[in-house]
Amino acid sequence: TAMKSILSYSIIGALMIGALSLTSCKSKKLEAPKGEVEIAVPCSGEDFWSNKDVFRANAVGESKDQMVSKKKALSNARADLASSITTTIKGTIDNYVNSREFNNQEDVEERFEGLTREVINQELAGVKTIFEKMFTTEDGTYKTYIALEMTGEDLLGALNKTLSNDERLRIDYDYEKFKEEFNKEMDKLNNN
Repeated sequence: TAMKSILSYSIIGALMIGALSLTSCKSKKLEAPKGEVEIAVPCSGEDFWSNKDVFRANAVGESKDQMVSKKKALSNARADLASSITTTIKGTIDNYVNSREFNNQEDVEERFEGLTREVINQELAGVKTIFEKMFTTEDGTYKTYIALEMTGEDLLGALNKTLSNDERLRIDYDYEKFKEEFNKEMDKLNNN
C-alpha cells in the first residue's frame, strides 16, 4: 500500500505541475522588443494560409479613392493566389510528365502548361472572398484588406475537364495519376 500511495502522489504531482506550466504559458504575454510596436494585420496568420485543401492569398490595397483601394487589394490577392497555384501546378506537371512514357516530353509539358494557364485564369474569376474589411487612415486614404480562397478540388476538376478534352493529350492522359501528383503537391502546402 505504501507503493500505491507513492505512485498516486507522483501522478497527482505530475498532473499539478503540468497544469501549472500550461497556465503560466498562457499568462505570459509576448513583449515587443524595445523601440518596436507590434502591428495587428487583418486577414493574416494561419487561418489565411494555403493548406492541402485550399489555396489562399491575402493582400492590402491603399488609395485616396475607396474603389481603387479595393481593386488594388483584389488585384494583389489574385496575383498572389495565381502565383501559388502556378507553383503547385508546375510541380504537378513536372512530376506527372516525368513519371509517364511520352514520346515528346517537352511538347507534352508545354501543352499541359498552356492548358493549365487557361484554366487558372478562368478559375481566378470565380474565387471566393473569405475576408474583406476597409479602413480609413488619419490622412484620409482608404485601406482594404482582402483574402481569397480557391479549393484544390475545384481547380483539379477544372483541370481534368480541360486536359481530358484536349485531343493531343487525351490518349495518354491518366486522371488518377495526375490527381495523385496534384495531391502530393497540395500536401506540401501544409508544411509551409
